Amino acid sequence: MLEFNNVSYSYHTRSGETAAVCGLSFKVERGQFVSVIGPSGCGKSTILSLAAGLISPSSGSIKRKSDMGYMLQKDALFEWRTVEQNLFLPLEIKGKNTPEMRKRAVALAQKYGLGDFLKKSPSQLSGGMRQRAALIRTLAAEPEMLLLDEPFSALDYQTRLEVCDDVQAIIKSEKKTALLVTHDISEAIALSDKVTVLSSRPAHVLAEHDIDFASTPKERRNDPRFAGTFEVLRKELGI
Repeated sequence: MLEFNNVSYSYHTRSGETAAVCGLSFKVERGQFVSVIGPSGCGKSTILSLAAGLISPSSGSIKRKSDMGYMLQKDALFEWRTVEQNLFLPLEIKGKNTPEMRKRAVALAQKYGLGDFLKKSPSQLSGGMRQRAALIRTLAAEPEMLLLDEPFSALDYQTRLEVCDDVQAIIKSEKKTALLVTHDISEAIALSDKVTVLSSRPAHVLAEHDIDFASTPKERRNDPRFAGTFEVLRKELGI
């Protein structure tokens, strides 16, 4: 679905050139949920911008085999639109605003517990429900792959755990591929099929770990192997 081959990227400013990533290579296979973790400022969000095609690599190549949806750190729901109208936004942008696609978006909202809130404004939703609405909005245009940029970072701890479980369940149920960037080691282990560990900037891959115990985030957090995996990743990050 996505492959980075020896990718490098540098930002150019008046003060000079800053290397964000260097010689970065990794893959995301169809149906996988992959998390990328690394030190603060290492270029995680740059990787999502490269994956989405918003910027082009300075060198190396990126292969994409799918349409992508991007879920941001903040839910970015527009207050002047109802929840339903927010769900339709990507359909309008991508020229897919047909009755069939709107019906599908509404059906997703109903399937995942937002059916009673479609005519309400985003301010009437809890933080967790807002993130669920943001995910359904991302899914509305039927992307095959989701790019998730620390989408839980603005939530309190308890809500974060609940929303992580919700998001993973929805992504798996809809049979989507996902690439998540996060600074949270626990979150990466709980959600992912594979965790890719990055170095400090300029980022390159230090290690990759398949996470193959338990199935749901809650079950993983309670699994005795969770703590050992956390320690391995923590040491690789130098924390």
